[in-house]
This record gives sequence, structure tokens and C-alpha cells, in this order.
Amino acid sequence: MVRTRIAPSPTGFPHIGTVYQALFNYSFAKKNKGSFIVRVEDTDQTRIVPGAEEKIFEALDWFGLPEDESPRKGGDFGPYRQSERLEIYKKYLSELIEKGGAYFCFCTKERLDALRASQSAAKQPIMYDGNCRGLSLEEAKKRLSNEPHVARLKIPHTRKLITRDEIRGDVEFDPTLTEDSILMKSDFFPTYHFAVVVDDHLMKITHVIRGEEWLSSLPKHIVIYDYFGWEKPLFYHTPNLRNPDKSKLSKRHGHANIDWYRKEGFLPEAILNFLCLMGWSYPDQREEFDLSEFINLFDPKDLKPVGPIFDLTKLEWLNGVWIRNMSVQDLRKRLEKFYKDDKDFSVIFESRHIDLMIGLAQSRMKKLSEFRSLVIAPQKQRQFSEEEKETGKKLLGVLQEINHTDWREDIILNYLKNFRDEEGVSMKLIYFLITGREQGLPLIETMVKIEGRDQILENLKKRV
Repeated sequence: MVRTRIAPSPTGFPHIGTVYQALFNYSFAKKNKGSFIVRVEDTDQTRIVPGAEEKIFEALDWFGLPEDESPRKGGDFGPYRQSERLEIYKKYLSELIEKGGAYFCFCTKERLDALRASQSAAKQPIMYDGNCRGLSLEEAKKRLSNEPHVARLKIPHTRKLITRDEIRGDVEFDPTLTEDSILMKSDFFPTYHFAVVVDDHLMKITHVIRGEEWLSSLPKHIVIYDYFGWEKPLFYHTPNLRNPDKSKLSKRHGHANIDWYRKEGFLPEAILNFLCLMGWSYPDQREEFDLSEFINLFDPKDLKPVGPIFDLTKLEWLNGVWIRNMSVQDLRKRLEKFYKDDKDFSVIFESRHIDLMIGLAQSRMKKLSEFRSLVIAPQKQRQFSEEEKETGKKLLGVLQEINHTDWREDIILNYLKNFRDEEGVSMKLIYFLITGREQGLPLIETMVKIEGRDQILENLKKRV
């Protein structure tokens, strides 16, 4: 059975990159009728942000990517928080040390700082020099109770490190430039390199789909698998999302935070659609499709290794496409949920014209947040100039010529076009004179279907 996972760290609020990885892992598992696991990597206790774990699951729920096993759902391979698996790591570390695959290191912080400084000055690679690598296990054990220590991986220096990435093919690493990384810290918490291998093995993960920043760590992980004699999963290192300037999309960018997308009024389905296109293409080059279509077609080996550009402008366009394709009833439900805490909308959604207003706004919206400016006038509006008021009085006279029977879209449009041409004014100014706003719902439809003749004339009289 295919088993995939994501392993987010609760050291900050959910990143769009976490959803990017979840999308691929979830989709591949579902395509193969397998399981999608969420494992929380919380071994860096000093950086944990309260509430971050809950936010991770809120994000998965919002996007409709439910996990099969996790801390909140349980499963047969738990615990699913690394902080609750410390005894498991100690057991396997002891076994690895006995096999000669790891060793205890007693180097002090002062020595390591001096080492890094000298390597930097000599323009050498900054890495541990193997100072404690030659200690016998017997000698090391004598020092354990009296000296602070860590455990390090013993990288074999007798062979090339050739690893397999299913997207890029074989990747070769120089073992002399691969550090003996720390596997267990002095606080007895494991590092990522050790915990990820132990957990993926014990949880029977078959396909590891993760960001390309972990590709350089792959040889260390392969070495650990080899020391234990464990079967390896298939590895896929996905390209990192990039900003238009080619820099990596990181947490310091406001639009990396999932909450930003919710507050801006993006649809989760549209975001998933957009993320599917980041490094993958629909066979017929189509750009709009739903998650079920992606699941049927997706294979991680088809991902391109080049980091895709995360273009917010394109995401907004695609979000607008999804909004326009929704029924008015569905869009109304989304809008009511989006504005549920906004007191200005308590009256709007009770209007007998609400569905008509939503229908008119639908073609002009790229995000749910834009509905406000279309249906609610801003508190601060610019005043008419004297010249504009004179033009408004002339316009009022023209509109008064149209009786109730002729108050139809085609007739009103002809009157307004003639007024525009005779007075030499823009339709933008006419819109402003009639509505008192710079932008909003389509003018003619608003005049006929929502406001009506009497209300339009009354409002215009007050303004001019």
C-alpha cells in the first residue's frame, strides 16, 4: 500500500509551501488508494509556537486535504508527534552506535566555534572535522555520565555516495564533503536527519515527497538506511516555490501565510488548482481543473525540477475564474461566511436584491474581499466640484425625461451615450454622478434592477 506523509514543524503558522507538499502527498496516496499521514516534527522545543499545530490542521481542513493518520486522528503507527517518540529514538540510536554507524562526540561549543572560524578564514567548507570519530566505544561510554555530548552519524569515506531522486535521477555526493551530522542533541532530542529515517521506516512510508532543500541531506539519510539494512522509500524532491524575482518564497513574505489567503478572500479550490500548476502541467495544457481531476492524473515523477514562479497576479485571475464559475447560491454562501463578522453586511444579506447584487458583482470579482467595494460605498468619498454639479443637473434633467414605462436598460443606455457625446464627458464621470462612487456594480443593471427610477433620481437630486 502506498503511504505518504508530510511532517510540518509547529514553529510558525502554516506556510503555503506546507500545503504545496500536502497536495502532492495527499493526491498520490488517494490515487493509489493509500494513506496520507501527518507527523508533527516538534523536537525543536525552543521554537514551538503555541497554537501552531492546531493551525496546521485547520489549514488542511480548509483545503479539503484530510489526513488518514495523525496526532488528532491516531493510527496504528503512532505516536505521531516526535516529542512523544523519544524512547524509540534512543533505542535505535543505541543500535546504530553498536553497529558502528554513529559515535559520541564530546567537542565543546568553544572548540566548534574556533573550528568554524578557522575554516571560514581559510575559505574551507564549514563542517565538523571528525575530531571524536576515532574514539573507541568503550572510552566514549566512560565519559558519557561526566561530559556533555551529542551523537553523530559516521559517514563512510570509502565509497561514493550515489543517491536516487525520482525526479532528477541519480545524484552523486562527495563523502569527504558530507558532514558527520548530529543525530541526537545534548538534550536527548533527535535531529531531523535521524528522526525522519526512523519514523519513515516504522510508519512504513513508501514514497517521500518533500521539498528540494532536503536533497542535499539525502545521502545522510541513505547512509542511515544502509546501516540498519532497511528498505528505502522512493524519494521525490519537489521544486521550491519562487517569487517573481526568483528568490525562494519564504515565511518573511506576507503572502506565504495561509491566513493571508483566507483574509484576502481566495477560494481554497482555486489555490489548490494554482498549486497543481507549480511544477506540473495538465496533459492538454488546461489551466482550470479541480482536485479530483488532478488526483486521477498525478504522478510525482512528472514534476519538473525547476522552481516554479508563484505569480500572485495569475492566482488572482484564476481565483476570479473559479468565482465566475460558481452558482449565485454557492457564491452567496461563501460570501456570507467570509463576511459573517462584518456588521456592515447584516443588512446587505437581508436585501431582497442580494442574489441579483451577487450576480452583478460576480463578473467583477477576483477575490471575495472585493465584494465590499462593489456593494458598500466607502465612508470617505470625494465631493463633487462645482463644474461636476452643473453637469449633474443637466444629467438629472435628461433622466427625468425617461418615464417609468421606458425605464429600461436599452433606452437608458442610449440616453446616457447621447449625453456623453453632447457634453463631452466620460462614462466614468456619469457613473460617479449617478452613484456617488468611483466604482461598484454595473451601472445600467443597478439603475433598472436594483435602485429603480425614483431612487436614482432622488439620489442624484441630493448630490447636485
